[in-house]
Amino acid sequence: MSQVEERLTAAGITLPQPVAPVANYVPFVRVGNLVHISGQVSIDPAGGVRGIVGEDVDMETAKRAAGMCGVNLLAQMRAACDGDLDRVVRVVKLGGFVQAGPGFFEIPQVVNGCSDLMVLAFGDAGKHARSAVGVYRLPMNFAVEVDAVVEIR
Repeated sequence: MSQVEERLTAAGITLPQPVAPVANYVPFVRVGNLVHISGQVSIDPAGGVRGIVGEDVDMETAKRAAGMCGVNLLAQMRAACDGDLDRVVRVVKLGGFVQAGPGFFEIPQVVNGCSDLMVLAFGDAGKHARSAVGVYRLPMNFAVEVDAVVEIR
């Protein structure tokens, strides 16, 4: 087991099998040492978190939903690294999308649920550049979606 997965296990986090694409795209593309990971939604074995943040979904649930996206990103990273997350050199950038209601503006705090997980998993190498955007709608009514660019060896 990689050191990264040992840290995750110690935190009570088990990585799932990577989520399969739901449309005409691939889960990740490697260009040189950079891996571009397609957006991962707030899905988990229980069905995930769906709805509009600030209306159907409260802040803490939305932050947890962003963490689900992070877990799914880690599963894709593991696949891109042939099962060894210790090959991740750096989380370069996250792009966070929150299905936000008209009066909800705490988008960055929601996406912190994913950012915090990257730092937990990779330490300083998990600190990244980021976008955090409120959007009108996300696929299948999921509350949060996050994509990533990571450097691997």
